[in-house]
Amino acid sequence: MPSLPHNPPWDVHRLPRAEGKNVLVTGGNAGIGYFVAEQLAATGATVVLGSRDRAKAEAAIASIASRVPGARVRHLPLDLADLASLGPSVDALALDRLHAVVHNAGVALDHPPRRETVDGHELMFATNHLGHFALTHHLAPLLAAAPGSRIVTTGSFAAKSERLDLDDLQSTRDYRPKRTYARSKLAQMLFALELDRRLRAAGSTTLSVLVHPGGALDSLTPSRPPVHVRTTGERLRHLPLGLVVQGKDAAAWPAVRAVLDPAVRGGQMWSPRAFGLRGEPRAEPLWGHLADTATAARLWAASRELTGHDPTPAV
Repeated sequence: MPSLPHNPPWDVHRLPRAEGKNVLVTGGNAGIGYFVAEQLAATGATVVLGSRDRAKAEAAIASIASRVPGARVRHLPLDLADLASLGPSVDALALDRLHAVVHNAGVALDHPPRRETVDGHELMFATNHLGHFALTHHLAPLLAAAPGSRIVTTGSFAAKSERLDLDDLQSTRDYRPKRTYARSKLAQMLFALELDRRLRAAGSTTLSVLVHPGGALDSLTPSRPPVHVRTTGERLRHLPLGLVVQGKDAAAWPAVRAVLDPAVRGGQMWSPRAFGLRGEPRAEPLWGHLADTATAARLWAASRELTGHDPTPAV
């Protein structure tokens, strides 16, 4: 009797090789996105950093190259807040297939006033959700050309206690920056799950996987000058917090596993093992409000109207 295939235990420090695979990481020039890119580059994958800022992207590429001999990393100019620019950006990828995209980029504003994009959309909702919604539409042919491709969307613990106001998605009536940010991340998470339902209905082999990084602090993150510099004093002062949260290098682990692990399934949520805040990645049961398919469908329809695009795959 033939033996069943066996996947070895996942080890965040011994990642499987991924030569020949192409991965786009939005916001890969800084923060968690940088460490997603660095860890994926170490597997031999070709990693594209989607970023508005060329100088920051070049600094990130230089940092990765200094730690990963022979790293295949390049920059793609990408502005998620400018919907009209996304199609030309995807054309500039100049790839015949894409094995994964990590929707990681995001903006968080701490104080009023409310800001809008060139398209007239509230900045956080537009960048974090609408931009990735439209980008997925433009990437669809490249993802379909790579069997088993992955769309990995980064949510946030901040969304756990939030609910969408479908009548005020862009916070025009009541703008509170922290709540608007949390709702934009909740929109991303609902999108990721609705997208996987639509991919399954279409018989697609592409998977949509949701991740959230837990609690991540700069002070617990190893230095990657000039991308990130941590002093010894900062590290020592915040060391006790390492019992509860982690650095951004470890916060990258759920997304990296979602890209690489053959055991990952579409519609899953991967998060840090310890209370969703720190530790190695694991599949976590969906939060109750993430299973609200009616809200997800209404959000999808609104997003389609606002962007003029629809990532629903053809049946």
